Amino acid sequence: MTNGQGAPAATPRSTLVITAHAGDFVWRAGGAVALAAARGEKVTIACLTFGERGESAKAWREGKKLDEIKALRRDEAERAAAVLGAEVRFFDAGDYPLLATAELTDRLVTVYRETRPDVVLTHPVEDPYNGDHPAANRMALEARVLAQAIGYPGEGEIIGAPPVFYFEPHQPEMSGFKPEVLLDITEVWETKRTAMECLAAQRHLWDYYTDLAVRRGVQLKRNAGPNLGLAHTTMAEAYMRPYPQIAKELA
Repeated sequence: MTNGQGAPAATPRSTLVITAHAGDFVWRAGGAVALAAARGEKVTIACLTFGERGESAKAWREGKKLDEIKALRRDEAERAAAVLGAEVRFFDAGDYPLLATAELTDRLVTVYRETRPDVVLTHPVEDPYNGDHPAANRMALEARVLAQAIGYPGEGEIIGAPPVFYFEPHQPEMSGFKPEVLLDITEVWETKRTAMECLAAQRHLWDYYTDLAVRRGVQLKRNAGPNLGLAHTTMAEAYMRPYPQIAKELA
């Protein structure tokens, strides 16, 4: 493929999102996903479980069976991903508990080598309320390292070391989470909200994550220097960085 002037077209940037449950990528990183997709980047979501046992209480109370709930959560996540402009892949590894296994990690290595991400988004290390999230984190980080190893078996070429961002957990103060990076998602907020509304099984979270986006937007403006004290309507997401930022100048 060329750019119309005979030169090879640049490969679009790639974002890989690794989440434990079907809704996680929407609540925690939907803005980042929508922004990347709007820039023409490829976004791949590796969804390890449907959240069928631990995050589908409404469906269980309605008398639905396990297979029905999986199908419902899959449909919700597919529609939300389509709204955001991403591709979602389901591993169906089973939640509550999600067990970190060599087989799952190996499947993630394949995804890393196939998608060759420039950025990786996943859960933080701690979450005392949901062990599935730290399990997803461990596999995401281990697979990232293994995908770089020339001697590790499997398909695809080795990758570099893409920067990792931890998205915000549901109760950040209990999970050792600090908002080190504040991402302005104002321009795609309505897209994120529409994706959130695809997740009817967790409707109780719609307002929570709307309020959170408002609070993080206030913090963003509070740290934006010239904007201090000015009226604004800013929506934001918060992230942590487990690895050093690489830079040639401080900004």
